[in-house]
Amino acid sequence: MSRILVLNCGSSSVKYRLYDGEEVRDKGTVERVGEPGGGPADHETAVRQIIEGLDLTGLAAVGHRVVHGGRKFSEPVRIDDAVVAAIEDLVPLAPLHNPANLAGIRVAREALPDTPQVAVFDTAFHHTLSEAAATYAIDRELAERYGVRRYGFHGTSHAYVSRRTAELLGRPYGELNTITLHLGNGASACAVEGGRSVATSMGMSPLEGLVMGTRSGDLDPTIIFHLRREAGMGVDDIDDLLNHRSGLLGLTGANDMREVLARRDAGDPAAALAFDVYRRRITGYVGAYYALLGRVDAITFTAGVGEHAAPVRAAALAGLDRLGIAVDPARNAGSGDRVISPDGTEVTVCVIATDEEREIAQQTRDVLNR
Repeated sequence: MSRILVLNCGSSSVKYRLYDGEEVRDKGTVERVGEPGGGPADHETAVRQIIEGLDLTGLAAVGHRVVHGGRKFSEPVRIDDAVVAAIEDLVPLAPLHNPANLAGIRVAREALPDTPQVAVFDTAFHHTLSEAAATYAIDRELAERYGVRRYGFHGTSHAYVSRRTAELLGRPYGELNTITLHLGNGASACAVEGGRSVATSMGMSPLEGLVMGTRSGDLDPTIIFHLRREAGMGVDDIDDLLNHRSGLLGLTGANDMREVLARRDAGDPAAALAFDVYRRRITGYVGAYYALLGRVDAITFTAGVGEHAAPVRAAALAGLDRLGIAVDPARNAGSGDRVISPDGTEVTVCVIATDEEREIAQQTRDVLNR
């Protein structure tokens, strides 16, 4: 059961990795799926091309990333017709991602009918949230009827990184309290208590929480009503604004933190403001999760910005010395999985490269071994 194919179908891309045990035998990314300019026409075509181009001799299983598992799926599962139907029922909660995930599942099941298929859900890691952590303060009956609650996302990344943090520090995972900061184009924070997610910044959708590349993160809901009434914007227009034209892009015209930092360093006031808005939101969540956990052993940065943007890490944790949190400039400027806090600080600050595909492969193996 060592050879596992992982398929990660995004809204406009498909990442794949073929594992033989811990070794990656093949990997790649098909981009611009369904977009003009030479990409595959759809996800079905992209996944079919990937499968046809790989040597899958001795393949034990295919692991699929599925963004939204709702309240039904609290762990990875073998895929059958009933599971496919349940994922389809959840499409209204993840209209950009679950259809792409389903496309990959359908093609893989058709092409490899005798190979077990496993669904690994982004939301599953957050099923340990208490009802108080997951409940929004709106009419209970309405919320229950329409599935309005905090689900959380990036769970596969938060699970992998929090466990790797324990390994890096040589500490038992079940005894470690960690705040994980997944900072990429999408961004989220998670409070992990003894290996269990107890709080996370993304909510019913991936829009809530931190400032992101193109998403606003937290805002006053009245803004939506105001734009509808005063600007005459429709629901779809506002949805597009908050998900695709906000965040760093809305503040600066660029959604790449590298460009924002370059502009800030060149004296651009809009970039400087965007950077401050971005890092203040992270600082606020770190403080809030510190209070919820009561004791924090580690804070770990991951994903594109978290792993590579030293100024973001330094600024996000600046001024938290009284909480036992500090960043060493020399260590912060380094590379690879490492500790970046000074020796002797109460809270260890780490940088760890996330590996969602490896986590999906491991969870797939776990399902096969049940």
